[in-house]
Amino acid sequence: MSLKISLSSMALAAALGLGSLMPQTVTAQGLFSPAIIVNDEVITGYELQQRKAMLRAMRSPGNLDDLAREQLIDDRLRLQAAKDAGITLSPEEISDGMDEFASRASMTQEQFTAALAQEGVDKETFRDFVRAGLSWRSLVRQRFAGRANVSEAEVDRALSAQSGGSGVRVLMSEIIMPAPPGQEATVQARANRIAELTDVGAFSAQARRYSATASRDNGGQLPWKDISELPPQLQPILLGLEPGEVSPPIPLQGAVALFQLRAVEETDYQREGVGAVEYAAYYLPGGRSAETLAKAAEISSRIDRCDDLYGVAKGQPPEVLERGSLPVSDVPTDIAYELSKLDPGETSTALTRADGQTLVLLMLCGRTAAMGDEAPDRDTVMRGLRDQRLTGAAEGYLSQLRSDAAIIDQ
Repeated sequence: MSLKISLSSMALAAALGLGSLMPQTVTAQGLFSPAIIVNDEVITGYELQQRKAMLRAMRSPGNLDDLAREQLIDDRLRLQAAKDAGITLSPEEISDGMDEFASRASMTQEQFTAALAQEGVDKETFRDFVRAGLSWRSLVRQRFAGRANVSEAEVDRALSAQSGGSGVRVLMSEIIMPAPPGQEATVQARANRIAELTDVGAFSAQARRYSATASRDNGGQLPWKDISELPPQLQPILLGLEPGEVSPPIPLQGAVALFQLRAVEETDYQREGVGAVEYAAYYLPGGRSAETLAKAAEISSRIDRCDDLYGVAKGQPPEVLERGSLPVSDVPTDIAYELSKLDPGETSTALTRADGQTLVLLMLCGRTAAMGDEAPDRDTVMRGLRDQRLTGAAEGYLSQLRSDAAIIDQ
């Protein structure tokens, strides 16, 4: 049986907070020597090697050396926090978790571990992976249960936004803060503080100081917007807020976003939902330097439609220009959000790639209306809103644990 085939759809499992690794150049002699120390707890070279092998078997995207390292560090922090909270798991609970995880690949636990073994992954590595995730899940529910309460009115609004009821529109403010390499912890800590604000003026002051979007000059305040125009990933977050509340920090590629709900209302008119968007992204080296931003502004001033970017990119490597049409749910969250603020032919320079070294000149080409879908049931919507709140709280807490931790590479 091929684990790589069976798990091709399971890369998202790594996002549950279970894994990490290091290069395979570790010598046999040093495999069990400390490679990383996290708050006085050791991660060995062998653990790094094993986690990387498991990530490879699961076809996780990205740099597996970096991903394995980051996941293992997060695992240690999760387990330490769970231990401090008095959370321990029985062998039966861990075994049940392994059964559940294996079932996602349509396998039994025995089949799954046998397939992992074919890829050089020990059963204990899989067990540790599951134990960290289950411990963290228990801690999050214990610590943040009070924040996950969802009112009937919030469910009503969400159902109206997702079904054929009356329309819902929101008045909100935004802050999108760049998080350059080496500054992630500082930016996350600042975002955690901003997320506690309930005053519109205070949030606007932070937007003027830290936000990278064009709305910063207006204190991050945006005009009324139909909820259906926003990315599906953001809709439950905003619908779960009360006026004045700020969303948990939302990690984006090279940035952190926060949104404050200023008002929400139902309307008799419901705008037709967006099914797919066509957009173009032109990549400029130099990040958010004054020179690169000026060049992007100059290009924007002389283009009216996406086709014009082909002339701009002429003679350059093909990868500098990306164009396509995707379902809204498949568009990266930061790109989908920026596109939601644009009309066809308009551009944005709020985003970067390559750790902030590349500026994205984003242009909306057009939108395609969504086909009518069956309305979601009430319980599903309530669970979705609750899970969204727990996820945001958990991400913010883990970022705080990281910023407070002593992490030493050996």
